[in-house]
Amino acid sequence: MMNRRTFGLLAATSVAAIVAGCSPSKFKTYNGPEVTSIVVNKAARKMYLLHNEQILREYEFELGFAPVGDKQIEGDGKTPEGTYIIDRRNPNSQFHLSLGISYPNAQDFAEARALGKKPGGDIFIHGQPNAFKARRKSLGDDWTWGCIAVTNREIEEIYAMVRNGTVITIRP
Repeated sequence: MMNRRTFGLLAATSVAAIVAGCSPSKFKTYNGPEVTSIVVNKAARKMYLLHNEQILREYEFELGFAPVGDKQIEGDGKTPEGTYIIDRRNPNSQFHLSLGISYPNAQDFAEARALGKKPGGDIFIHGQPNAFKARRKSLGDDWTWGCIAVTNREIEEIYAMVRNGTVITIRP
């Protein structure tokens, strides 16, 4: 026989299971044409996911806190320019989800070394910060340390569409 306390506990557990089952997942699926490349136009603030020459999706984004110019050294707040590869995925990112960009390459290392500095790293396409959703409004434009930031809904879509090994070209 069930007493009120047991019934209440079972009811609460059932409701929690139903709510958890209904909560939307950040992991989406994609069954369309393959994304063969990504083009990022920094000045226009447009990122394009392409299948060969066809634009599949277009996004606006925010950049590093010093958005003009090519990334040269660690901490400069610039987003790199050049051709790279999407080389890793982080489902547990501090920024909802993230896709890693293969910066720095050999040329980036050489340029930083010539300045007597390190090139930096950890450049990603990512969503919004997990830790401070309420503070996000106070960040303004161009708040990353050199990454490309989109909305959480957009990074969920991008994360589903883009595979490791996809070429990304970042233009001034």
